[in-house]
Amino acid sequence: MIDRPLILYIPGLLPKPEPKAHRDALFRCLLAGLRRHDEKVALDIAANLHCFDIVSWTYDFYREHRDIDLDVAAIEAVILQDEASAADKAEASSWKRRLARWAFSAADVMPFLIPYFADDRLELHLRDLRRYLGNENEIAEHTRQMLKMPLRSAAESGRPILLIAHSMGSVIAWDSLWQMSHNERDHVHIDTLLTMGSPLGQRFVQRRLYGSSKKGGERYPLGIDRWINLAAVGDLTAVDPALAHDFGDMVDRGLVTTIDDRELHNYFRIDGVLNVHAEYGYLANSITAGIVADWWTSVRAPQYSAE
Repeated sequence: MIDRPLILYIPGLLPKPEPKAHRDALFRCLLAGLRRHDEKVALDIAANLHCFDIVSWTYDFYREHRDIDLDVAAIEAVILQDEASAADKAEASSWKRRLARWAFSAADVMPFLIPYFADDRLELHLRDLRRYLGNENEIAEHTRQMLKMPLRSAAESGRPILLIAHSMGSVIAWDSLWQMSHNERDHVHIDTLLTMGSPLGQRFVQRRLYGSSKKGGERYPLGIDRWINLAAVGDLTAVDPALAHDFGDMVDRGLVTTIDDRELHNYFRIDGVLNVHAEYGYLANSITAGIVADWWTSVRAPQYSAE
């Protein structure tokens, strides 16, 4: 009987808290959303202590941890909040954010515009992205190995895998899966790839993905059954939220059954400031909970049908 499904989470850029504290906070957010969606599934997942794990790659990349105390109050607040408020929704879709999305979209098509639009946060993001893409001191390859190890272990044990990739984590996931399926000939099967706040819709990123220079099916990673992509309203990292348009060729070639783009409202606030890109907000969302619950019940079907 299948009793050891794995939910594996890979975060994006910027320093993250110490691994245990980070994992516990992320798991609490996910369970909060699941309890609102399906209490039975939430209890089953909570009882399977080793079903949720994270790929803690950011310390090796930045050589520092973020102090979890900076986020505790905001995490508690998003756990307690059932859904986005009217104020959250209005702020996420404000004219300022729409204008910023237009500017980011224009800069993605015409990169020479980036210096005119980039603020300090974007400059930091671009610096770190270039460091990964340039594989400075083999840091990108080291990062990918950190994801490949638990994927191989789960595959060897026959564990069903839900791979959740936030932001830059989706780029790392793509590159790792492409290498594993084309260069290393690993037989890893991902039941569901769930990307959140992903930059994979950006042309700048697409031109630098593993496989981008290949032809036909060689361009894409293999072994993904279903791909669901979540983009929060106002999330500028997911400036192009429709990945089915960009990667629909994978469906046409039978490399993935579906690519399903969905929109949500991320209502995470820290120090009162709305952060629609925050990983904690994505994980606590009821839409995310529904995806995780559907996957969980599908791989745990023998147990659920026996009860």
